[in-house]
Amino acid sequence: MEDKHLGVETLSEASLNRLGYMLDNLECGWKQLAKAVAEQPQFCYSDKELTDCSLKVLSPHGSPGRYLLALLADRGCTLAFLLQCLKKIEHREAVGFLTTHVIEQIGITLQPHSQRVPEGSPVVLSCRAVGPVELTYQWFKGKDEVPGGSGPELVLNPVSPAQQGHYICRVSSGDKYIFSNWAHVRLLRSGSSSAGPSGSYFPSSTSGLNITQQPRPQVLMEGDTLYLECVAQGNPPPQFQWYLNKQPMPKCTRSFLKIPCITTADRGTYTCRVYNLYHEMWSDQVQVNIGPGSFSDVSWETSEVGTPDAGPRQMGDCCATDKVALLMGNMNYLHHRQLRAPMADVHELTNLLRQLDFKVVSLLDLNWQEMHSAVTEFLLLLDRGVYGLLYFAGHGYENYGNSFMVPIDAPASYTFKHCLWVQDVLQRMQERQTGLNVFLLDMCRKRNPNDESIPQPGPLRVTANIVFGYATCVDAEAFEVNKDDLSNGIFMRFLKKRLMEPEKVTVILDKVAEDMGRCEITRGRQALELRSNLSERRALTDSIKAPACQVTASTRNLQWAIAHVIPESRCLQFDCGVKVQLGFAAEFSNIMIIYTRILETPKDIVSCSAQLSDFTEGPEVDLKHSNQESLREAGSLLLTLDDLQPLEQPRLFTRISALQRLKKELSFTVCLHYKYANLDEELLEEKRVTVGKPLVSKLNLHEPRLSPASSTDLQMSSMMESSSFSESFRANLSDSNLSSIGSASTSWSYYQGPRESPTCTGLKNEPEETISPEFLESEEPPAIKSLPSASSEELPFKFSNLPNSI
Repeated sequence: MEDKHLGVETLSEASLNRLGYMLDNLECGWKQLAKAVAEQPQFCYSDKELTDCSLKVLSPHGSPGRYLLALLADRGCTLAFLLQCLKKIEHREAVGFLTTHVIEQIGITLQPHSQRVPEGSPVVLSCRAVGPVELTYQWFKGKDEVPGGSGPELVLNPVSPAQQGHYICRVSSGDKYIFSNWAHVRLLRSGSSSAGPSGSYFPSSTSGLNITQQPRPQVLMEGDTLYLECVAQGNPPPQFQWYLNKQPMPKCTRSFLKIPCITTADRGTYTCRVYNLYHEMWSDQVQVNIGPGSFSDVSWETSEVGTPDAGPRQMGDCCATDKVALLMGNMNYLHHRQLRAPMADVHELTNLLRQLDFKVVSLLDLNWQEMHSAVTEFLLLLDRGVYGLLYFAGHGYENYGNSFMVPIDAPASYTFKHCLWVQDVLQRMQERQTGLNVFLLDMCRKRNPNDESIPQPGPLRVTANIVFGYATCVDAEAFEVNKDDLSNGIFMRFLKKRLMEPEKVTVILDKVAEDMGRCEITRGRQALELRSNLSERRALTDSIKAPACQVTASTRNLQWAIAHVIPESRCLQFDCGVKVQLGFAAEFSNIMIIYTRILETPKDIVSCSAQLSDFTEGPEVDLKHSNQESLREAGSLLLTLDDLQPLEQPRLFTRISALQRLKKELSFTVCLHYKYANLDEELLEEKRVTVGKPLVSKLNLHEPRLSPASSTDLQMSSMMESSSFSESFRANLSDSNLSSIGSASTSWSYYQGPRESPTCTGLKNEPEETISPEFLESEEPPAIKSLPSASSEELPFKFSNLPNSI
């Protein structure tokens, strides 16, 4: 029966979610189902896809089973085949759910229509339904069953006077059923129109096509769902083909057109071709506008007069499908003057953007490979309608309109080969069909005399959603303010005061430029430059409207979440009776704080302390500042534990940076030093602790990515955008009791540039930020120590405690 070929996508969202959670178990779940469906080649999934499926457990509302069902739906899996596989793995609960609860979702999608035809002509009555797995049809004439009428179509060929009457179809599955509308079949009688069985079966004009409902023009916002419908009657039943801007739309062959999570690329003129064996008609052409600023004659819809909350839809009612930000700050350069502002600037911007619901990845001190890898991962978080923001603070330069960000390992006489090309990143962001692309570049823009090459970017798409905010103008320097141990760049000092305002992005940057222009110490030295083609009133404060495709959103949430997992707080019980707590916090996405706290001490032990040592090779730990009694002494200048929780007992803090260089699981030794009351000698106990790969170390940013083309031709092509987890990451997750993680590894793509051995010479590049003494003497103190107005829960880190901690 044709209904057996209904696809998994016909199930309701509630049914898919329910079925997905039934499959989220180890003994008889999604893994066993994946093996069962693999008997059909089109449902054989790669290790990468199965790994993505298993990683859904890391998402707050993620479901591996639901994700597998989405994969099956994308490849056209039928409900009959799904039911067959569920029976094969003996998942009785899921089989019972499909055969009972789903049946309640029976819905008729095509009703039979009344017809008047000449005697002897063929009549076809059609009734179609969706929802259950096993559907049966039975046609009735009045109260009597029609012999042979057990299909979705009832053919009366030729129709006779005895067959006139009212017909109805019953659609059932098990003990559930639903009836269609009545359809009245009547004959046209005239002296010249009678036809016997041998007459022509070509329908008369009265049985031709007729469009009863035309599609309507619509004005929508990005992220909305577009729904157009064209209802037609005909004998034989009509078929449909939708067109956008006079081009046929693939696989759009139903009476309705539904496009979830639309973007500006979906705006245009829509029409539907309706046809059958004998006739063809076209629906009205309708205009669909996406978002404010569309250039068409369709005006914004207004509510009816007199409605209390009425009012025209206002310009600026934009929304994002998500918001993602990559913040990079380079300070500790190997062959150039070290900077102080990026740490404070990235920290402040992180707090502000998180209050605006951005998913923020904040990284400090990246080398060439790590910067390229970080951008690759950032691009994977972008998708249709997503707001993407990239911020960089560090050394930089600009040649012939091309901007370059300098990594910390750039040699003394660097060229574009040693840097990250901003325009290349922009081109790759556009390919992700983002809703907004914002670049905030807090770096110098002086010309680099060592680099005379002119790299040529590929053609940029006309997307009208790009904003560049340069901290300074062309061929000028950007300054930072030094005070005590902390610094702010001039740009961030003014930007943070305006960022939270609900204004268009370009308006915010215009205000920042005006503020900088009114400041006496920056006038004539540093002036913000704004470049933009933004045609809509998009703001960083715009709300997030989740896309209709929840699988895409879940994948993005997971991709971000894996780089922000910190180890769980744990307790260590030593043989002497002392109980020690280990706590963890993220200061940045690649910097973590570890603290030790004594929870329990036997009465005969008068003093004890737990210190950390022997860390895994890779990350940077300043031994002189490890195991300190305060965060500031440990090197964390921006965070204070007092803001989060009282010091119930003394703690020792250790700061670990450059986690992106961690190649193995992070392990260290906890050394417990203690004394008994009756002994002068200090005793020592040690325990080795392994905490996996925390934070951004899971992404293996140190690993090279494959290059699609050589960079020697100055055509700096984009990185290939395929990514997966390395073998070490999978092993790390498996140790964290995530038994559903796969084990196969695939290669990441990378942008392979020439790597020269940096040798420090006396020759330095010109474009370097400088410190103006006048800033230090200014009466206006830089507000750099105070955090933005946010509660402790919104800060970029949180110490984890065990429920039974003292």
